Amino acid sequence: MNPFEMRTRAGVELLENWEKLHPQSYDKHTVDPYTRTRVILMNGTEFENVWFSHQFSRHSEDNDLRRTLALIRRGEQQQQKILSMLKPADENMLETTIGYEQLAVDLTAHLAKRVSNVNLKNALDFALLEDFDHLYRYADYLDMQQHVKAETLVGGYTEIMPGRPTIAHHRFPYDSIRVPLRHQGAALMDCLAAHIITAAEQQTMNFYMNTSALYLEDEGRRLYAEIGMVEEQHVSHYGSLLDPNMTWLENLLMHQYTECYLYWSCMETETVPHVKSVWEWLFEQELMHLHIAQELLERLEHKHWQELLPKGDFPEALKLESNIPYVRDVLKNTVNLTAQKENYVPVDTLRGESTFQEYQRRVNVPVEQVMSHRVIEEYIRQNGQDYRFETDVNPIPELRERTRDHTQVGRM
Repeated sequence: MNPFEMRTRAGVELLENWEKLHPQSYDKHTVDPYTRTRVILMNGTEFENVWFSHQFSRHSEDNDLRRTLALIRRGEQQQQKILSMLKPADENMLETTIGYEQLAVDLTAHLAKRVSNVNLKNALDFALLEDFDHLYRYADYLDMQQHVKAETLVGGYTEIMPGRPTIAHHRFPYDSIRVPLRHQGAALMDCLAAHIITAAEQQTMNFYMNTSALYLEDEGRRLYAEIGMVEEQHVSHYGSLLDPNMTWLENLLMHQYTECYLYWSCMETETVPHVKSVWEWLFEQELMHLHIAQELLERLEHKHWQELLPKGDFPEALKLESNIPYVRDVLKNTVNLTAQKENYVPVDTLRGESTFQEYQRRVNVPVEQVMSHRVIEEYIRQNGQDYRFETDVNPIPELRERTRDHTQVGRM
């Protein structure tokens, strides 16, 4: 399917009335977990487009262009409100958080299996283990606070057990910057993956930042704040992969194309009929945005979309599904890696004066007060062992023990 060759069907409007902004929410008790994660993914994608558009507008003196950006942006804002309303009011913060981390795990694994650029794949695999560990820590906190087993929320599709421990994720900012992709000549899926994962992690960062201030218990506030800082690292990590040589208008086209691809993928994979109809409707709207961006690029920079996207046909649809064997393999082979500038190195090869060790000494003292660690220790104190959902024993021997939380794996 080539969206540049499509036109929206009759009756689709760029701007909608208030009633349209309140679709039927999904039922949290019966919904397929990947419907929940698709809603989160597309909300983050819309947020990225809105804030990219704001930054573009602030870097332009052309008020006619700025007016067009404002029109597209208003449409994107409406779409984001629609997506937010798909989440039911009775789904609480921690339940939603499990959806965020399941999305992070299975989206990252899916993209890592499809990209061809080694630098991009390594970046995905590296952060995958960190989101995987976040899922485990939030799941234990959810059960401790509300006696809800997260395995019911993830549908048994995603394992819940320790990955690279969260305490090992805290790194000096210099070590979050990667080598950027060059869009020209890169595989389309690689370009899409970099944009998709940056938007998804940015959405998680923002959600945790806001939740940490709104959560009622101090323990939860601290846990969201700590993991939210890691998500900021991930946004820097993935955002640094984007091609800095693309113009603002080229980026606008790529943003709209990415949205079209994702809405089409949601249409192709959705199992809940009324949610599928939302994807179909938003895809039609997104086609309008894409064609406006195409016209701007041609008129203002005298470039055709084929110069950025030579064929234009969508790759195979993005599919959120179980990735248990893949995640286990990455965990087994890379749990003890850390970042050192643009590289990933075994943590035991670092010298004592490394930026990683210095940052660890600064922020994780005393270790016993690091909240991602304290939550697990408190759960063990109350229940005798941690909470997990495993299909087999953890591939890392040190992480198989369930009566204490290990803080040295990936760190010492």
